[in-house]
Amino acid sequence: MSNPSLLILAGDGIGPEVMAEVKKIIGWYGDKRALKFDVSEDLVGGCAYDVHGKPLADETMAKAQEVDAVLLGAVGGPQYDNLDFSVKPERGLLRLRKEMDLYANLRPAQCFDALADFSSLKKDVVAGLDIMIVRELTSGVYFGEPRGIFTEGNERVGINTQRYTESEIARVARSAFELARRRGNKVCSMEKANVMESGVLWREVVQKVHDEEYPDVQLSHMYADAGAMQLTRWPKQFDVIVTDNLFGDLLSDLAAMLTGSLGMLPSASLGAPMANGRPKALYEPVHGSAPDIAGQGKANPIACILSFAMALRYSFDQGAEADRLEKAVEKVLADGLRTADLMGPEGGSPVSTSAMGDAVVAALDASL
Repeated sequence: MSNPSLLILAGDGIGPEVMAEVKKIIGWYGDKRALKFDVSEDLVGGCAYDVHGKPLADETMAKAQEVDAVLLGAVGGPQYDNLDFSVKPERGLLRLRKEMDLYANLRPAQCFDALADFSSLKKDVVAGLDIMIVRELTSGVYFGEPRGIFTEGNERVGINTQRYTESEIARVARSAFELARRRGNKVCSMEKANVMESGVLWREVVQKVHDEEYPDVQLSHMYADAGAMQLTRWPKQFDVIVTDNLFGDLLSDLAAMLTGSLGMLPSASLGAPMANGRPKALYEPVHGSAPDIAGQGKANPIACILSFAMALRYSFDQGAEADRLEKAVEKVLADGLRTADLMGPEGGSPVSTSAMGDAVVAALDASL
């Protein structure tokens, strides 16, 4: 039986630095847990543009379609800001999402006890927080037609179209309900059915999928603006939130900051099952390429490490090993190790990117 395959696209900025720490952990699983991966590497984003004149080569796209999972670092940098929109680094990531049809974006917001004081909310509100936002990723207002900037009379008008089909809503709803069954068995669907027809359809389809396929899961509906308010009032009332592309973009960033640091948060983008039953999948940290600290050893690798933990859980059926890795991260934080982004007002000496990765590996050793 062949090893599971993993394509690493480290990308730009701090991407290669944080990915180097993940590669240590991948090696650890091969050496210590007999869990080996066939790893290949390629380019995406600005570094791909520098070599190929495009942010994602066709050959790289073909590889991504064939492997069991893609692990991505980050893309972009100021040196690419003046490129034509069609070849900006971010277009490489968008192409991966679109052509792999990665329609369900999983954004966990988990607050480790050791970092509860970093949240802008009171500690008792966020301590122990563990919610999952499922964002529809391949349709909605970011992709709907017509779109563009047009001239009407003597002025310009910008147009974007919110568009959803029943099948697009139903499949992301199923992803949310399946996730909820593995967690707290509770889903809250968020839209704006009070003012948007697409929201009316969203609510109707989610309810229908629930009633016909997942009646055991507790389902509630909430307007997205009220959901934003409730996330900042008492976020622990939620387990899984499912929402559209635009609202999911906004709400997941809001939820991310409840935890105190954007540099801590992973994500998964999942598509339809392949022939082997695994979903097509891309895993990436939520943070950007942070060009201001690239190459300085200051980056926090934990979000990328936790993205690999999500890959263990959702692509490789290794839930126990994903738990092991997450607990290793939790132990390192509880022991007081901090990268520069996690230094509180009391100060102290931050550890480097590689030292944080080494500490997680040491915690994994201690778990055996």
